[in-house]
Amino acid sequence: MHLFRKIRKFPQIILFFIPILFISFFFSNFSSAAVEIAEIKFIGSATLPKKFLFQKTEVGGLSGITYDAKNDLYYAISDDRSNKAAARFYTFKIDLSKGSLQDSGVTTIAVTPLLNEAGKTFAAGSIDAEGIALTSKSTVFISSEGDANQLINPFIKEFSLSSGRALTTLTIPTKFLPEKSRKQGIRNNLAFESLTITPNENNLFTVTENALIQDGSEAKPNTSSPCRILQYNLLTNQPEKEYLYLTEPIAPFFNISGKFASGIPDLIALDNQGHFLSLERAFTGLGFYIALFQVSLAGASDIHNVESILALDTKNIKPVQKKLLLDLRKLDIFLDNIEGLTLGPKLPNGQRSLILVSDNNFNSLQRTQFLAFELKIESPLIRLLRRLRNLNFQR
Repeated sequence: MHLFRKIRKFPQIILFFIPILFISFFFSNFSSAAVEIAEIKFIGSATLPKKFLFQKTEVGGLSGITYDAKNDLYYAISDDRSNKAAARFYTFKIDLSKGSLQDSGVTTIAVTPLLNEAGKTFAAGSIDAEGIALTSKSTVFISSEGDANQLINPFIKEFSLSSGRALTTLTIPTKFLPEKSRKQGIRNNLAFESLTITPNENNLFTVTENALIQDGSEAKPNTSSPCRILQYNLLTNQPEKEYLYLTEPIAPFFNISGKFASGIPDLIALDNQGHFLSLERAFTGLGFYIALFQVSLAGASDIHNVESILALDTKNIKPVQKKLLLDLRKLDIFLDNIEGLTLGPKLPNGQRSLILVSDNNFNSLQRTQFLAFELKIESPLIRLLRRLRNLNFQR
């Protein structure tokens, strides 16, 4: 009889432990699981004075930014090609302690000149630094677009955060390098604007601002451009995969000058599973089009063995997935040439912050502008609980 009772209790024990195992599984994967941005809320801006000087350098051309959570600091790269001063990055303090950014909330802390492997500053015109990404080793990776017209190759190098000296150089696949025939490689000033590293620091990503010459057209009015996302394995420092990213076709508005430029200047890794926040920017004739997209590599074709997209039927290539999160033109602010973005600290309400920065091109008609946002990020567990709750409400 006692044995029969024990057998009857056994399924109840299993039912008791199943929910515990289920919840434990989600919490154990919570920190590394894929995330999704549910909402983006604008929480303020700050603008540096025009012609602002810091330690005898003009602060401007800020094309990329990265956040140092350990020290609550930001490092922003200047795209000055060692013309106004040595190529350099700046250290900033950004005050979000009240849950918003005020115009006085950005403080310049330091400037660090970039040095090559020999410990010398970069010669004028030899570098066009655009992207920056921090590591946990007190180093930053920095990307340079090079100069396709002068056949100066782009690069991605790792620099000491304290000394600014180059430590490591990543190999750039040949298909990205400019050549005399002008039949392949990056387009001038449309190369590696972006740089980001996954939270686990296993992978680094950059993306060409526009298509490689052999892949298709640069962005034109109402026409997208097929860009390449380039993935590096930071355990081996070798390029590993490539993906197709299609920029949005943008319609110019009141374009008296006839000038038009559009592309992807930056992206940030949200997790270790191939999810990103991307920034697209276009000059449309009257102001700037700036938009933020959620990007996923899930199901996208690896094209690292494809030398020319034009040589293939694009129907056989699946691009990365994109979802528009925010068109910044809907905000009640005057937008400048936004080129950089980074995740910031948690805000007082527990939500994550996002910082965008503009490249003023050292132009007196433009501004160095910082924009702050609040991100509502959902993990798979939170999404599951929300959907279960919605199902209950619908009954």
